[in-house]
Amino acid sequence: MAETAMPGERVQIDAFAMQIGNVADAELEALHALSISVGWPHRGADWQFLREVGKGVVATDDIGRIMSSAMWFRQSPELATIGMVITSPRLQTQGSGLWLMEYALKDLEGVDLRLNATRAAQRLYHSLGFKPEKTVYQCQGIVTHSPAGETVWGDLRALTDSDLDAAIALDGAAFGAARAGTIGKLFQHSRGYGLFRDGRLVAFGLCRRFGRGHVVGPIVAATDEDAIAVLSPHIREHEGGFLRLDTHFETSDFAAIVMRCGLSVFDTVLTMSLGRTLMDFSSEEADAPVTYALVSQTLG
Repeated sequence: MAETAMPGERVQIDAFAMQIGNVADAELEALHALSISVGWPHRGADWQFLREVGKGVVATDDIGRIMSSAMWFRQSPELATIGMVITSPRLQTQGSGLWLMEYALKDLEGVDLRLNATRAAQRLYHSLGFKPEKTVYQCQGIVTHSPAGETVWGDLRALTDSDLDAAIALDGAAFGAARAGTIGKLFQHSRGYGLFRDGRLVAFGLCRRFGRGHVVGPIVAATDEDAIAVLSPHIREHEGGFLRLDTHFETSDFAAIVMRCGLSVFDTVLTMSLGRTLMDFSSEEADAPVTYALVSQTLG
């Protein structure tokens, strides 16, 4: 941890004496219990994945129960995402979320920040200077049927490790920063499909185990047609199973396909920024790739 966020500090929150600890040292069962307490689907394995790509803090009470958490992820030297900001229902009005966010902001001083805020947390982030950007639609459900097989312009095939650099570059153009660590780790845990034209990767989608089933993301493409092309094999592979996809797209051909396959909007969150905005990171090129599906609400 950074010197500005050393574990061991204690604070009195209501009737609870809380102590800061490193999320890396926390037991996965206790982290899983915390996320379950607020209705989040993260398994212990999902927490472990996040600990491998980021860092964070937890607040524990005097008998070692984890009552709150916050994590942050350096996507590039200039950009980070914040997530897994969870407060036990018993402490949600007592300020522990603000306390942990202050640790994150100290460690991320001078870095542009993004996060996806639940409705309950938006007031906290507004108070810290975060500005609203876009709605994220959390689409999930049992896949009821697969999209019809349509002619794809290009070569659609499974991704291999040799495609990692191309995926990092394409994702970086869409995300606004080359997040090599995150995409590299995702390649180890995901099945991916890429669309190639003249030997060049023009769209890709990854899918991995998460929560109740699997999550698709990121999906990066320049057009709805290309995004649908790399989504479709994941839909076919998980027909009859639980699938999730988080997207900024509410009305588009891509969004229509997502809904048609059985992934209805379960909830929404709000993308917020501190520092440069999403527009500041976007490309002005007409055919630039965009992020059709997020890696996750935590990682963006």
